[in-house]
Amino acid sequence: MGRDYFEDVEVGETRTFGERDVTRVEILEFAERYDPQPFHTDESAASDSLFGGLIASGWHTAAMTMELLVTNVFADSAATGAVGVDELRWPNPVRPGDVLSVRTEVIDTEPWNEELGLVRSRTTTLASETEVMSMVGLVLYERRER
Repeated sequence: MGRDYFEDVEVGETRTFGERDVTRVEILEFAERYDPQPFHTDESAASDSLFGGLIASGWHTAAMTMELLVTNVFADSAATGAVGVDELRWPNPVRPGDVLSVRTEVIDTEPWNEELGLVRSRTTTLASETEVMSMVGLVLYERRER
């Protein structure tokens, strides 16, 4: 599904893909290891939190988003890695039972050096139709024309 080289990526290009189930067990496992806040690790405490129940860590949401990006975009492309992320937001929580999908839109491209080009893409992660994460990824792609 991905583009091969930097020159193949077009500003305005959009894609929607993925279907990733989120489980209670994986929310707890991720949080216990990487983000052990009570609303991620303790269902009783989470019920009394402002979220009203167990939610995934934002970092877990980012990791699941990355899994969908790699599988559906980067694996079949000449992407070489990212140099950063801008505007990372988690406007709504991810809960057990949610099914995640991703929408990307290329917002800018520019040459990086003789071998690579930089692609800025707005990535939006959705649980059903609800936005649960957004970011602008800065990904380097190999250039075909060197």
